[in-house]
Amino acid sequence: MNNIDSIRKNIRKYALKIYGKELEDCTINEKYTVLSESVMEEILPLWIDSKNKLKDKKQAYYFSAEFLMGRALSNNLINLGYIDDIKILLEEMGINYNEVEEIEHDAALGNGGLGRLAACFLDSAATLDYPLSGYGIRYEYGLFKQGFKDGFQDEKADNWLEYGDPWSVRRDSDSVIIHFTDGDIKAVPYDSPIIGYGKNTINTLRLWKSEPLEPFDFEEFNKQNYDLSVKEKNQAENISKVLYPNDSNREGKKLRLKQQYFFVSASIQDLIKKHKKKYGSFDNFAGLHSIQLNDTHPAVAIPELMRILTEVESLDWDTAWSITIQTFAYTNHTILAEALEQWDVDLYKELLPEVYGVIEKIDHQLKKELEQKGIPNEKINSYAIIDHGQIKMAYLSIYGSHSTNGVARLHTEILKDKELNDWYKIYPEKFNNKTNGITQRRWLLLSNPELSNLITELLGSDKWITKLDELENLEKYADDLAILDRFMNIKQTKKIQLAEYIKEQEGIEIDPHSIFDIQIKRFHEYKRQLLNAFHILDLYYRLKDNPDLDIVPRTFLFGGKAAPGYYRAKTVIKFINDIAELINNDPDINGKIKVVFVKNYRVSYAEKMFPAADISEQISTAGKEASGTGNMKFMLNGAPTIGTYDGANVEIVEEAGEENNFIFGLRVEDIEEIKDHYNPMDDYNRVPGLKKVVDTLIDGTFDPKAKDQYKELYDSLLTGAHWHKADVYYLMKDFDSYREAQNQVDQAFRDKLAWARKCWINLSKSGKFSSDRTIEDYAKEIWHIEKNN
Repeated sequence: MNNIDSIRKNIRKYALKIYGKELEDCTINEKYTVLSESVMEEILPLWIDSKNKLKDKKQAYYFSAEFLMGRALSNNLINLGYIDDIKILLEEMGINYNEVEEIEHDAALGNGGLGRLAACFLDSAATLDYPLSGYGIRYEYGLFKQGFKDGFQDEKADNWLEYGDPWSVRRDSDSVIIHFTDGDIKAVPYDSPIIGYGKNTINTLRLWKSEPLEPFDFEEFNKQNYDLSVKEKNQAENISKVLYPNDSNREGKKLRLKQQYFFVSASIQDLIKKHKKKYGSFDNFAGLHSIQLNDTHPAVAIPELMRILTEVESLDWDTAWSITIQTFAYTNHTILAEALEQWDVDLYKELLPEVYGVIEKIDHQLKKELEQKGIPNEKINSYAIIDHGQIKMAYLSIYGSHSTNGVARLHTEILKDKELNDWYKIYPEKFNNKTNGITQRRWLLLSNPELSNLITELLGSDKWITKLDELENLEKYADDLAILDRFMNIKQTKKIQLAEYIKEQEGIEIDPHSIFDIQIKRFHEYKRQLLNAFHILDLYYRLKDNPDLDIVPRTFLFGGKAAPGYYRAKTVIKFINDIAELINNDPDINGKIKVVFVKNYRVSYAEKMFPAADISEQISTAGKEASGTGNMKFMLNGAPTIGTYDGANVEIVEEAGEENNFIFGLRVEDIEEIKDHYNPMDDYNRVPGLKKVVDTLIDGTFDPKAKDQYKELYDSLLTGAHWHKADVYYLMKDFDSYREAQNQVDQAFRDKLAWARKCWINLSKSGKFSSDRTIEDYAKEIWHIEKNN
């Protein structure tokens, strides 16, 4: 019996076993579950075989607070090589595959690039046969389910487990106890298979769920203290309840710290327990384990490993420190000083006094080491891990690891030359660059099968699925009119598909023949969705002043969430929705421009938006975006970038050419030159049209319910706030340049052949940006792991 026959049989078996009814009587949700369970039955023996190959081999472990995996069904079927056969099988059974696929909830256990990068890395490592496992938290609810109420972001619980999770296996025997001063809790692991393309290697993502040691206090219940009878259960489960709980007050901060320590301690204990059981001693621990810290959320792993090795396993300090340094590597994801994580000493003392004691020892050791290196006493304090009542997690991560990497060349150079220059001067050997990447299996093969088929046809093979630099061989078709015509017809197909999906999801009709101008990413001031909004409003006013203004019709699409406590970002969301309300309901505009903010942007929505884009908005303030990966997904699907010289945009332009993209605005060196004397009022008063659009924040143009928020946003641009200078992200300065770049987009789009060529060159030059290349670099240069046989 082959795999598909087995799945056919098991689908009916699971319908009876799980739901007690025939397949034909199952709901679409139930059909999704029985199909997934049947596929998992095929995966399990392959997964066990893959684990058995790893005995006595060094493995890498990716510690991350986020894993934004998205939907599993189609991704798993593609990597198994089953998807076409399954579609045929379901059709024979009278089941629509697309309906089954759509019913799956996104596993939205992340909030953007950090978590999506982690997911891409796991996919690439398994595809390349590298032993890389993920460790994180099994959040009961994702970040939140976003809606809009009167244009304001509305946040509801994201119950991704509503229909269960057929893709994970609970491993009670691997549970561990986590100690806090206010009580112990249990960490229970759930394992999910990470299937490499071609199914030769299946790695593991292990996510921890928090549970009480005693779920129910019968004595309190008998006393009729019903709330007290489940108090321990509720307190324990809060830890893995929600991704990034609001931490605007002390209780929220305590919960965040508990989350970080919870999954880190569980993961370290897991690795220690397995190693000790097999080898007895820790002599070869670093030789068999490489742990990558995905930003500073898991940085407490460094003192936790030291605590366990010295206080539990009784190793001497120097031996334990040597093991720790060799085991850990750290990825820095930010240039923003305010985003370099710090924790109050008081919180650590309150919740984790033993771990804090270890951090004190590490800090003392660092200062002694710096003294021995001849660093002056007055300078040593600038390196301190504990300083002014704060623990600096980035400093702890650099000092406690053997490698610190940035995620794009510009980002790494800024770290070395500026933000972390003191550390680079002392430990230059630790610093390196690993430019981020994306998996082409999800972001092209799965998301854009039409374009994938064309690529395979032209290349004469599907090798590009695992070797993306094969796309370089497409460049020779850049002037082939027949190929470019097919290419742009595929783009039009994807635009029609997206338009239909938006009509279904948002109830809004958009013109698939307009320019699809798309900005999809989490909301933050430095990402400058507000700059985009100002340009749209300026274009609207120019059309009102001159109804005959000759422009190519354009649809501006936004997607993304603002953190619940990030009120200024939430105000920008409201502003964009107010602009959409104004423009979309103005008959004078007559469809020339339209603004749509899609609700609850997520991986499955992204899979429809990236292939349909005509232009990719990557407009962050130069020097603020570490890398970006959305820019790579747009490029891979043949969309030119309108963007600043920032993050991975720099390398995208190097590969595809500035002539095939639209670069504008200040560069890092320009900002350095003007930052001390910059006055945004100059541009506000000088640049035609700018004052008018900025003043809509205070002149009553928009919803009076947001009056106070809009005034605060206005002041942040022109006068500043008590914690920052005016227009710290240079929107006023870059507005005119951005508008000119947008005018260039409008003109360039009119020449269909030249536009198609720009798009084709971007596609053919995107090979560098595969996460396969990034993982090869990590494996060889940081983790020193070998491929499975």
